[in-house]
Amino acid sequence: MSELEFTTFAPPARSSLPKPGAVLELLKPITWFAPMWAFMCGVVSSGVSLGSHWPLAVFGVVLAGPAVCATSQAVNDWFDRHVDAINEPKRPIPSGRIPGTWGLIIAMIWTVLSLILADVLGVWVFGAAVFGMALAWGYSMPPIRLKQSGWWGPASVALCYEGLAWFTGASVMQQALPNLAIISVAALYSFGAIGIMILNDFKAVEGDRQMGVLSLPVELGVENAAWLACILMAAPQLVVVSLLLAWGSPFHALAVAVSLGVQVRLMARLMTDPNKLAPWYNATGTSLYVLGMLVSGFALGAHHGVF
Repeated sequence: MSELEFTTFAPPARSSLPKPGAVLELLKPITWFAPMWAFMCGVVSSGVSLGSHWPLAVFGVVLAGPAVCATSQAVNDWFDRHVDAINEPKRPIPSGRIPGTWGLIIAMIWTVLSLILADVLGVWVFGAAVFGMALAWGYSMPPIRLKQSGWWGPASVALCYEGLAWFTGASVMQQALPNLAIISVAALYSFGAIGIMILNDFKAVEGDRQMGVLSLPVELGVENAAWLACILMAAPQLVVVSLLLAWGSPFHALAVAVSLGVQVRLMARLMTDPNKLAPWYNATGTSLYVLGMLVSGFALGAHHGVF
């Protein structure tokens, strides 16, 4: 498919304006949980009591989920509408429930609203939001289209969903640049989340093959990609356990280690049929992964000002 064909495609319009329900579906509320959770991990890791800061935390949660994450979903669905027409034709844009160029218009409006909210929350939050928005658009928009790379695509999503959201939560509460310990743990969990993103690509293997999207399951094969995902998820957690021990948080380190041990058992089952069991693992092993994030956040918060 030529670039011209890619950029001029639009689904048949069924009405002049999209219905609110279709817009909400486009923004995918179910995907907001991950960055909102990471944001709250950042809040906890800051060591700052909610107290009078709770309005900042609430606005930050809105920024992480209904604003920035929702924007990324709208952007992705607009530029990915051809793949969706193959994989998930009932989505709002390929089905025509979001008519004409409304998908693009909604993405642009949400981008502006997100940056306005981020600006209210402070300079470090605004900087993180600008960077996150650049990744969100670059992930899907040609000619950059990071998602065409099996590495850059998952890495950019993992950074936005985990690291930037965690960084934002800590900086909102501290109203300053978070310390090196917070940034390090957020970065480690971001790196591990690349594995989660690789598993998430399993659901679109057929469409990706047809559209020439070189996701790692397409490029390496499903089994090899699953092995890689497991290694990427497990290795950073081992480093986190070591850091928590070194920082004087043995009980938090033990909790993360036990969680990782259970994940490894689940990974063993995942490898018996990666293509079929990837959604199951995302519901089980990934849940343990994000619980470990919260435990690590509490460990950092308990030692606020020490590292």
